[in-house]
Formats: sequence, structure tokens, C-alpha cells
Amino acid sequence: MKIDGPFYAQLGGAAEEAARLAAIGYDGVYTLEGSWDPFLPLAVASEHAPGLDIATGIAVAFPRNPMHIAYQAWDLQRFSGGRFYLGIGSQVKAHIEKRFGVDFSPPAARMREYIQAVKAIFDCWQNGAPLDFRGEYFRHTLMTPMFNPGPLDVGPPPVLLGALGPRMTEVAGEVADGLIVHPFNSLPFIEEQALPAVRRGLAKSGREAADFTLQINAIVITGETEQARAAAADSVRSLLGFYASTPAYRPPMEAIGYGDLQPELNRLSKEGRWDELGSYIDETFVAAFATVGEPHEIAGRLAERYGAHADRLAIYAPYAAPDDMWREILGQLKAL
Repeated sequence: MKIDGPFYAQLGGAAEEAARLAAIGYDGVYTLEGSWDPFLPLAVASEHAPGLDIATGIAVAFPRNPMHIAYQAWDLQRFSGGRFYLGIGSQVKAHIEKRFGVDFSPPAARMREYIQAVKAIFDCWQNGAPLDFRGEYFRHTLMTPMFNPGPLDVGPPPVLLGALGPRMTEVAGEVADGLIVHPFNSLPFIEEQALPAVRRGLAKSGREAADFTLQINAIVITGETEQARAAAADSVRSLLGFYASTPAYRPPMEAIGYGDLQPELNRLSKEGRWDELGSYIDETFVAAFATVGEPHEIAGRLAERYGAHADRLAIYAPYAAPDDMWREILGQLKAL
């Protein structure tokens, strides 16, 4: 199991941050699509910490044409020497339609075709296959020598799909090279819903689990003092409340018996009462969605919780903590 760390740096601080995460002991870094581009900082990371795997985790797919994202992925795969993972996702409907201004529905069918289009483009560049992709949502039928970047010695980058609902997760198993499990996950949800959906998708494509990468995002609450752990817990409660207010994220809550809480949190979010969301997240909820403990306990608990499932474990800890603490945790986790 490889361990990935969150790469929050913008371009100006990307070199220093990549070197720092490599020194802590992470095997890879992943960017999030927030208030800056998720691709550009990875090029800087690859140059200044060449031993790290780099990934978008995730880049929002639908606003980008498959050809655009294919060129970006190809460039990063070439530049990193084969260490790039193209992680994409759909985002939620409101953001796609109202923030990005593009079509969203039907998301699972559209994403299935999107990944197939990207892979058809990769096949053209890598193997010389004629580009003749004709789908319901995307059409790519022209590739002249001037615009063909040519094959990669390291091969095309794998495509990982961030998914939460059963249909999108099944799409990951069918056409993607891996699944990125959203940080808002509970173990019952992973074992009873996500993994069966992946298996259904793999069966459709005639593949085995060995052909597939499962990256699980793990929220962690820890700290070297009781005060630090309390601050970390407050930060995570706010994060969980934010996630739980989104209707699309109800399934992991239902898996632990908290589905009825979702409409109430959604109502508060629509009223702009964001600061109140965390107060609705009790200890049972936190324990289901986060790995909690003192630093010396975290590695064992992560391994017990996710070790049987994860090929890559992405640490998600939205609070300040000492590098030495994380270095020790990662060392213990890799030794298990």
C-alpha cells in the first residue's frame, strides 16, 4: 500500500511543498480542484521531487473536453517519467451547470463515455490506432500528424475515477483504471456499497481486481497534545458537516444510520448557516468517518481499517500539525 499526501500548494510554493512532502515520506501527492488549477502545480512537484507519484485527485472532467484533458495528462506523464495518475470526477450538478456552465446529466453515462473517449485518444497516440470515437456526448474523429504528440516510453497514464454513487462507482470498475474513494466515506459504505459496485463494473469489462487500483481517502484526527487533537476534531467536524449537507453524499450517512440528518444540514446550508453544520456531527458520526487517536495509534488503526482494501491510501487532515509527527506515522504505517 502506497501513501499519498494532499498537495495544496499553488504554483509559487509548489517546489518547496513537494520537497517537504517527499521528506515526510509520502509516496505520492494529489491535488484538489479548488480555487486554482490542479494540473500546473504537479509539473513543479515532479521537477523538484522527482521520486513522488503525482495525481489529480480530482480534476473536474465535464467542463474540460476529453481532448484537452488528454493533452494535459500526456504532458505530465511524459514529464514525470511515468509517475502521473489522471484522477477525474464529475462534481455535483449545481457546480457543473451553474459554476462551469456545461451539461451534467446523465452523469454516469456521460462519464463512462468521457473515459472511453480519453482512452481512445491515448490509443491513437500510443499505438497508432485510427481516432474514430463516435459517442452520444463526445465525438473525436480527426488526428493529423501535426497534433499527435506520439507514443510515450512509459506508456499512457492510468485514469482513476472519483465516485460515490453506485452507478458512477460501477462505471469506474468498467472503464477506468482505478477508483478514488471520496474522503466522506464510512467502512460499511465501502464494504457494502462501493466495493460491490466496483466488482460489477469489473465483471462487465472482463477484468480482475488485480487490474484495478483502489485509492481510499482517509480523514485522520490526531495531534501531539490533547489541545491539538481537540482543534483537529473541531476542524474535521466542520468538514464533515459541510460534506453531509450535500444531497449526493447521503449514501455513506445512510450506511451508518444517519441518513435522516442530511436534509436538515442541507436546509442550514441553503440558509447560509455554514458555521452551525459542525455542531450536528456527534462522536459516533466522527468515529465512522475519521480515524481518531494519538499519533502512536494512528498507523495501526489506519491499517486495520483500510489495509485489506486500499492499494493507495490518501491522508486527509485539514489542520496544521508538525511534520515530524506525520513522518513517524507514515514510517509506522509502511512498516506494518
